[in-house]
Amino acid sequence: MANGKLNCWEYKKCAREKIDQNTGGLSVCPAASDASFDGINSGHNGGRFCWAVAGTCCAGKVQGTYAQKRESCMDCDFYKIVCAEEGTANLRTKFLRFVPLGCGSSFLRDMTVRHIKKGERFINQGDRGEASYIIQRGSALLLVEKEGEFHPVDHRGEGDILGMSALFTGEPRQAHVEAESNMVVWVINKTTLDDISVNDPDLSEFLTEIVADRFDSKRPVAERTIGKYITTGIIGRGGYSIVYKGVHQNSGFPVAVKMMRHDLSMKPEFFSSFRNEAKIISNLNHRGIVRVYDVEERFKTLFIIMEHLEGESLNDMRKRLNTLSPDLAANVITQVGHALYYAHKQGIVHRDINPDNMFIQKNRRVKLLDFGVACPISTDDYQFGCAMSYLAPELLDGAPADQQSDIYSLGITAYELVAGKRPYPEESVANLIKMKRSMDIPDLSGKVPGLTENLRRFISKSCVRDPHKRYQDMGQALGDLLSPQDKSDISSRLGKNT
Repeated sequence: MANGKLNCWEYKKCAREKIDQNTGGLSVCPAASDASFDGINSGHNGGRFCWAVAGTCCAGKVQGTYAQKRESCMDCDFYKIVCAEEGTANLRTKFLRFVPLGCGSSFLRDMTVRHIKKGERFINQGDRGEASYIIQRGSALLLVEKEGEFHPVDHRGEGDILGMSALFTGEPRQAHVEAESNMVVWVINKTTLDDISVNDPDLSEFLTEIVADRFDSKRPVAERTIGKYITTGIIGRGGYSIVYKGVHQNSGFPVAVKMMRHDLSMKPEFFSSFRNEAKIISNLNHRGIVRVYDVEERFKTLFIIMEHLEGESLNDMRKRLNTLSPDLAANVITQVGHALYYAHKQGIVHRDINPDNMFIQKNRRVKLLDFGVACPISTDDYQFGCAMSYLAPELLDGAPADQQSDIYSLGITAYELVAGKRPYPEESVANLIKMKRSMDIPDLSGKVPGLTENLRRFISKSCVRDPHKRYQDMGQALGDLLSPQDKSDISSRLGKNT
C-alpha cells in the first residue's frame, strides 16, 4: 500500500506480490515486479497501474498484453477506483495546483474547451505539437510505439497536463495519448504558452519542471533525432542531466547523448556550466577521459554527444564488492591519476572527483567523467561541485579549487575503496565539516589486509588537511603509487595520451 492507497494485489487479495504458500507455488505477478512503473499512480512498481503491465494475473487467469486485455481492464472495479483517486494524486505536477478550479482566472476563461470521447487517440507520436491540454475531467493513457509494439508508459488524470513537452521544445510528440474515459480538456496553444512565459514567471517555471520530469522515464521512450544522431533509450540520469544511448544516423556508430534537464536549461548559470563541460572535454584528448564528439543546441536545451561506454561506475563496483583489493584499488586510482595529471597540465581542475564520476569499462580501463563543474586552476569560483564527503577542507573556507583539492578527493576515494567506507562519520553535515577542518583521516596501517605501503602513503599524504603538505601535483602523487620498476619511466608515461 502506498500513501494509504491499495495496490491491485491488495484489492484482489491474490497474494501474488510475493511467493509463499498462499500462491500455490505461482510466480510473482508482473504488476508487483515491474520496477519500471515505480511511482506511477502513487503506487509500488506497477501495482496501481496493473492494466498497463503485460502478463498480470486477474480472476485466476494470466492476462496478455495491454492491447489484448484493455477492454476487460477498463471495466474492472479496481481500475475505476484508481481513476477516481487520481484527481488528487501527483499534486506536484498538477496544473490546477497553480490555477485552481473556481478561482475565476482569466487564463482559464481565455482557453478553449474540447470534449474527447473514450478511446479516441488525440495526440499522435511523431506529430508536431500545436497544442497541449489540461485535463478538467476524465483520464488518459500514454503509449510509446517502438518497433511495432505499443508500450503503456503513464496515466494522467484531472489537473494533469498533456503534450506540453512538444509544445515547449518544438520537437515531435514522444508518445500517443488515448482517452481512457470521456474527457473534458482545456487547450493551450503556442501563443498562450508564450504569454505565460512573459506574464507569469512562477507558472512558467512550473511548466518547465513538468517538461524536465516527463523526459525522465523508466519505461520505453520514443526515438529522438538530435542532429546527426538518434537516441534509443535512457541509460543514466543525474541531478542536472539525462543520458541516452544513441547511434549516428548514417554509420550506426554507438554514442551516449547527455541532455541538460529543461528546468535547468532555462537558468543561465546552469546552461553556461553545461556548455562549459562540453567545451572543456572536447579539448581534452586522453584515453582516461571520456571523449566528446559533438555538441547540439536544440529543443531549448543542450546535448553533448559523447563516447558510449559499457561497464559500471566505480561506485557501483564498490557497492557490489564492498571493498576492492588493494591491488585493484591502486590500479584504478593510478589510471584516474594519469587522467588528472593530463587535465591539470591543460590547466583544468575537475572539482568533482568521486567514485560516481569514474567508469570501469569491461576491459578494466577507467574513464574519468563529468567535467560539468570543471574550471581553470585557481579560478575564484566557489560553487562546490564535489560531494561534501570528498570535498577538500580548504574549499569550505573559500579557497579556490586547484590540483591539491582534486588530489584530496582522489585520496578520499582510494580510502573508501579499500576500507569499504569513507573516513569520517556522516550522520550530520555540520559534524562532518567540523571533523574535516579539525582532524586528519585515520591511518589505515594494519586495518586493511594486503594494503601496500605505497597505497597507504598515497592515501595519507593526499588527505592531509593542510594543502601545502599534500602532494603538490599529480605527478608527484603518482610517483608514490607506482611500483619501483615503473618509476624509472614515469616522466615518459605521464604525458602520453595512449
